[in-house]
Amino acid sequence: RYMTNLTTGHEIPATGLKGLTQNWRADLLAAISVSLVALPLALGVAVASGVEPIAGLISAIVGGIVVGLLSGSSLGVSGPAAGLAVIVATAIEDLGGFEYFLVAGILAGAIQILMGFAKAGNIAYFFPSSVVHGMLSGIGILIFLKQIPHAVGYDEDPEGDFEFIQPDGQNTFSELINMVDYINTGVIIITATSLFILILWDTKMIKGNKILGAIPGPLLAVLSGIGLNVAFEGNPNLNVSKDHLVNLPSADSTTEFFSNFTFPDFSILNSSEVYITAVFIAVVASLETLLSVEATDKTDPMKRTTPTNRELKAQGVGNIISSFIGGLPLTQVIVRSSANQQSGGRSKMSAIIHGFMILFSIILIPTLLNLIPLGSLAAILFVVGFKLAKPALFKKMFDQGLEQFIPFVVTILGIILTDLLKGIGLGLVVGIIIILRNNFKIPFILTKEDLEGGEHFRITLSEDVTFLNKASIQKSLAKIPNDCSVIIDASKTYFIHFDVIEIIEDFKISAENRNIELEVIDLYTHKEKEATQSFEVTKE
Repeated sequence: RYMTNLTTGHEIPATGLKGLTQNWRADLLAAISVSLVALPLALGVAVASGVEPIAGLISAIVGGIVVGLLSGSSLGVSGPAAGLAVIVATAIEDLGGFEYFLVAGILAGAIQILMGFAKAGNIAYFFPSSVVHGMLSGIGILIFLKQIPHAVGYDEDPEGDFEFIQPDGQNTFSELINMVDYINTGVIIITATSLFILILWDTKMIKGNKILGAIPGPLLAVLSGIGLNVAFEGNPNLNVSKDHLVNLPSADSTTEFFSNFTFPDFSILNSSEVYITAVFIAVVASLETLLSVEATDKTDPMKRTTPTNRELKAQGVGNIISSFIGGLPLTQVIVRSSANQQSGGRSKMSAIIHGFMILFSIILIPTLLNLIPLGSLAAILFVVGFKLAKPALFKKMFDQGLEQFIPFVVTILGIILTDLLKGIGLGLVVGIIIILRNNFKIPFILTKEDLEGGEHFRITLSEDVTFLNKASIQKSLAKIPNDCSVIIDASKTYFIHFDVIEIIEDFKISAENRNIELEVIDLYTHKEKEATQSFEVTKE
């Protein structure tokens, strides 16, 4: 039986075996869409990291199956992260080879497990919602910009690269200029056809049809792309080159397949460099995961909450296994997670099924998958990107005021012009500055009344008065004229810094010399109120 989320009105799917039988169709269709997105991204991240394509696929499989089984995230999908590509490439060079880097990956996984037990999973809750929404929109716009060259047949920048400065020295915007000389008519037709199908399949007309609605739009878009690709072969004006197709490594036997795997060389354990690399990867991968968890939970129609400490442990186990068999470091990834949510995924089974799909695909049907044009995949990612950065979200953030809108926009620009983590960092810094500015401006309310006996001032302190408020309080007290009455009311204050108390005590002495009648209310009882409040919360 389904439970109902009282906030959203959506039915929350059951879990376990019961959930599997109830959700299998929705999760299967979502898994097809996610695997179509995840395959080229995994290959692209591997290329951007400077390793063999199989390393990206291993990470995607482990992220789907292992992390999917252990995680408590309903819609999150894990795999190789574009945000780690530059770090991985640099670390491989510094450590002297991929086999040594894999040891750092194993250690990073162990550190993540320890972070989970240390309850470090609450870090993401300290990021304001404006930054999280900015992250989603920034990634959406970046996906859109990065896919435009692939949509017209220009593929110098590999799929999965989301850095502003690309491996070839170009950047996101220069790539849009460079592509003009390489436009392929056949690719544009494939992209346009795929995009038309995706938009049509997202309408109520198709969704309401029992037969057509049962067919996943992304799968149909990809099949149409394969069909057009085959039809265009031999036509010099429409032919699609192999460089514009998915390029999966294929093997003639199981032995040959496993011969592509790289295994860790533990002789590097006597080097301090490997431990430094492991800590760095663990911290960055955990941060990306937790931010993705926060964003995915926000876009979940059922508003389910992911247990973040459990997620860190799951990611740690996934990274240990992935590194043991030659895979890249993995995180929960917002692109795959968004594709899962938008494709109708209902439980974490969609992530697990997608992992098995990638595994069986590269073993059983690599030849068919290598016929998929990148234009069809670009069309799928266009839709994902647009839904992440809907114009309605910009309007909503603007309506909430500049305090929300400015960090939102800064995060977006930071992600587009640098990378994911730097963009989030910039948004967070701006958000903190705005908070500090507001805290500096409004530590109290000052009211003035003209009574028969002269001027009367009342200063009502806010709930929290920190040392950052010293200057504004001192300035306001200095402006109070002689020969008046003043009430300083701290009855609503739960915390007041000693420096502020000291300023008020100094003003008491000053008031006597300036003929100011001063009354101070509850200045020294804030600690009692704080203790009482703490007791009440604990008691509850």
